[in-house]
Amino acid sequence: MPLFASHVQLHRAADSFLTMAGPSSPRFARLRAFWRNPLQRRKVGLALLGVVAFSAVVLFGIWTRACAGDACNISSLTGYDPDQASRIYAADGRQIGDFFQSARRTVLALKDMSPAVPAAFLSIEDKRFYQHHGVDWVRFVGALKHMVFLGGLSQGFSTITMQLAGNLFPEEINRQKRGISGIPRKIREVRVAYAIEKRFSKNQILELYLNQINLGNSAYGVEVAAQRYFGKSARVLNVAEAATLAALPKAPETYNPRKHKDKAVQRRNIVIDQMRDAGYLTGPEAESWKAYPLTLSSRSDYQGVAEYFVEYVRQLMQAKYGSDLYKEGYRIYTTLDLDAQQAAVSALETQLEKIEANAITGVGKFTHQSYRAYMDKRSDDEPDRTETPYLQGGALVLEAKTGNILAMVGGRDFGDSKFNRMTQAMRQPGSSFKPIMYSAAIQSGISFDETEPDSPITVPMPFGQPPWEPKNYEGRFSDSVLTIRQGLWESKNSIAVRVGERVGVDAVIDEARKFGITAPIDRVPSIFLGSISLHPIELIAGYTTFANLGSRVVPSAILRVEDKNGNIIYQPQVQTVPVLDKVVAYTMAQALRGVITNGTANSAVYRAGFTLPAGGKTGTTSDYHDVWFIGFTHDLVAGVWMGFDTPQKITGNAQGGKLAAPAWTQMMLDIYQRRKPPGDWAAPSDSMVAVEVDKTNGLRATPFCPANVREVRYYAKGTEPREFCPIHSPFRPGGQH
Repeated sequence: MPLFASHVQLHRAADSFLTMAGPSSPRFARLRAFWRNPLQRRKVGLALLGVVAFSAVVLFGIWTRACAGDACNISSLTGYDPDQASRIYAADGRQIGDFFQSARRTVLALKDMSPAVPAAFLSIEDKRFYQHHGVDWVRFVGALKHMVFLGGLSQGFSTITMQLAGNLFPEEINRQKRGISGIPRKIREVRVAYAIEKRFSKNQILELYLNQINLGNSAYGVEVAAQRYFGKSARVLNVAEAATLAALPKAPETYNPRKHKDKAVQRRNIVIDQMRDAGYLTGPEAESWKAYPLTLSSRSDYQGVAEYFVEYVRQLMQAKYGSDLYKEGYRIYTTLDLDAQQAAVSALETQLEKIEANAITGVGKFTHQSYRAYMDKRSDDEPDRTETPYLQGGALVLEAKTGNILAMVGGRDFGDSKFNRMTQAMRQPGSSFKPIMYSAAIQSGISFDETEPDSPITVPMPFGQPPWEPKNYEGRFSDSVLTIRQGLWESKNSIAVRVGERVGVDAVIDEARKFGITAPIDRVPSIFLGSISLHPIELIAGYTTFANLGSRVVPSAILRVEDKNGNIIYQPQVQTVPVLDKVVAYTMAQALRGVITNGTANSAVYRAGFTLPAGGKTGTTSDYHDVWFIGFTHDLVAGVWMGFDTPQKITGNAQGGKLAAPAWTQMMLDIYQRRKPPGDWAAPSDSMVAVEVDKTNGLRATPFCPANVREVRYYAKGTEPREFCPIHSPFRPGGQH
């Protein structure tokens, strides 16, 4: 109904107004006389009609030209599919990261949301959502009155549909924000809102809105926001939590509960009051929920726990899916074991700090700048770097049978350097390469019970180069004859070179390729001592050959990838590569077990408490630039490396057994507190025989050999020792017992 139904009513109203305005006033008397003149009144009426007509034409023009580009092309929303972040999970399903371009978003159906979520948003954002058709004219009139009588348009009237229009088409609609210039924006919102309402049901609109709205912290939509703030799905939010999210659209930064707790609670309680007024809650229920503490998750997910691993996965997935990785909402389930990861991080950092504090005896003094001292001086605006000036370290834990990466530490600080020292660095392995050389030797028919002298050796070099004279890592020779097994246990370079010379450079290079080493290898005898540079992940994975008694597995970080609808689109299979004959592999595994029970890792591993069946090898480069320990059990293979990004001496007598092995031990003890202990390896009974020997000489033990020198060893049939120990027999000259 028009405000004035007829010309007569208009006349009477004006006359009444002029009469009440003050009949004694000369000015009003003249105005009344003017108004009662039919000709003058007709002129005013025509002028008013002209203004109304002009305004109508202007508004019609603005309305018809309000939508630029595709802003009003609502047909594109029929199959609306917003960009969604891909989420990455640990093996147990806990989220460890996400990949997105500009906004984290995960779409959740309205029917799957907690009922408190839509109730909270409707109560505070659009009470009459189910009554209007895109624009709430009641709120519009209220906002207009507020503007006229109180000044300023501080009372908004945007409906959920209008907000959705602005969120869906930010470029076309949100060009002007405030004042008179903001009128076209509102008209665009209204136009698009009407179009949306014609095409979609109310529930569809509400679902779109709740999955699209900006809720701070780069979280778009209620599902991601629920994870970010409360560490749970929007499916299970309670009233207080839902109200906290509903408080955010008005000003996501102002009411961010992680930054402004008090403001967030105040705004949340306003939402709860509105839910009460809308009938969703009773009075007592509202008061109870207003008293509910703001309980944010200490970790909204497990982002930051395995940053090097997550980045490694991102690189793998980007190579496979390209830009779709950041918008298709993939669910990437990885092999990561969060407990193993945290054990690796803790063990590595603890040992590195001990080294920097000179708390390790027998390895010389650490004289370099510590990580803590560097970080105290580092400016926040310094860029990410590939090379850092402090002592670095890395660790990798693999499941032996599958190659699944359970833990990966690529450096000490991902924020300072994203360079992954396990997958990207090229480092010399030192003596940790020797098991590959010895594997080639055993395959060629050399026995671990053969002997070689631990004495100086000179190796001729081609092209007129001076001869090579390798030294043992401790810088001296015992000048005694040792079994090859003892040479491996004690990491004697002299014996390794002599054995390598018998095997040949080409055979060792071929063996390295079988073990998965892809780096260039020079044809020089120093490779017997690990002088090549390689990716640590390749060498550590190579040790799965020993754990599996002959078969190497390729490292894997992915269990499966699902699309946003839960369909499996990628599920890699275990990649197994045969490397060694089972007899050779078992022989090597037992020999490497001796490194822990009798050799260079005995103090740091076996006597430090790790007594489960295990083998391994220490590694130290001749210039003390790199230290290693790579060990394995029946079900796990793990490696630890330490060194500087720009190779330099760690300490004057750095040793893998004293620097790297203790970190390995701490890590593995921690892991096996929550993991079933592994069994021992079973010897291939059809091709090997067990013989009890005196481990001091490798001969068959007699009843007179002390129990502490007896050891059961397995030999390929026909290669077992025949002679009995003469040392402890009372029936031979010089015998003792």
